[in-house]
Amino acid sequence: MEINNNDDISHKCDKKSDNLRYIKDVSELPHRILEWINMNSDGVFILADTDGKLLYVTTAIEKIIGYKVSELIGTYWYERIPIKDVEYVRKQVREYPGDKKNVNINVLNNDGKYILLDCKFEQYVDGADTYILAYLKDITYKKETEEMMVRSEKMTIAGQLAAGIAHEIRNPLTSLKGFLQLLQAGVSHKEEYFHVMIDEIDKIEAITSELLFISKPLTENRRKESVEQMIEDVIVLLQPQAKLKNIELVVQQPIHGEIYCDRSQIKQVLINLVKNAIEAMDTVGKITLSVNCNHESVDVSIADEGNGIPDDILHKLGEPFFTTKQSGTGLGLLISKQILDSHNATLKIKQNTIKGSTFQLGFLNKVFD
Repeated sequence: MEINNNDDISHKCDKKSDNLRYIKDVSELPHRILEWINMNSDGVFILADTDGKLLYVTTAIEKIIGYKVSELIGTYWYERIPIKDVEYVRKQVREYPGDKKNVNINVLNNDGKYILLDCKFEQYVDGADTYILAYLKDITYKKETEEMMVRSEKMTIAGQLAAGIAHEIRNPLTSLKGFLQLLQAGVSHKEEYFHVMIDEIDKIEAITSELLFISKPLTENRRKESVEQMIEDVIVLLQPQAKLKNIELVVQQPIHGEIYCDRSQIKQVLINLVKNAIEAMDTVGKITLSVNCNHESVDVSIADEGNGIPDDILHKLGEPFFTTKQSGTGLGLLISKQILDSHNATLKIKQNTIKGSTFQLGFLNKVFD
């Protein structure tokens, strides 16, 4: 039995022909309409060759950086971009070839000022020719808005911190004033009063010392560091304090991985967390430090066998002067979070199934720019 596919072939040819006519019609839209579309677009479309020469730029570029299209065609994309941003873009291309990229770059406008643009780009292959397609969008206003929100948040935190400092320091000062008045009145048992007064002064000193640490600008002395070596240093430092409470510090092997960080700062975070774990345990037990390293992240976990942290106060940890310890200031965890934020790292706190809590630090497994 013979099957005739001529009708099917004819139908497909007609459909293809319709598509071609449609594409032709769109490409031949009046120049005025294309101009209107370009000028009312939020972003700019760019076509460049593999050398970076601009072959096509939509007219929306004029309202973003002020240059006319005729001034840009034939120039190279990197001519109006800081060398640091150029190197970053090229690094993205080298490390992730063939993938779609999304980066923020600064572009020099015709007033001699840099504006921040969001840039999406990818390679486009047309037969033997390869091109770069890019879409640019001005995010200067968005960035300024975000910075204003951050400044507002900082002012709120500063106010909370100031109120906390006033409260925490006023209490020991009130005690000191009272004891001085008693001594001035000539009461006996002066040695007992002196002992209490020294304790109150020590508390004020501890608060001011931690506040000074917060006020210090974080250094940029960063390089690849061995997680195992940092943990060993912390164990050596805190082992004597743990032994006084019959607590065993256990390092779960094997430990692999390196992180790009300021060694002294991350050690400070580890010391704060292990010290907190020791102080949280009232009975004999162990504190386990473990590391999980994969392609995406390096996670450091510190698990104790203390009483755990009630769910209703978990969200308060890290607030200035909030602490579950009798002699704590609540600034240690605040400082730790500040350091981790500067390293693009995370801190997760969770209750253990049986008893105690686990503090997990998460570091991206790559070199930060």
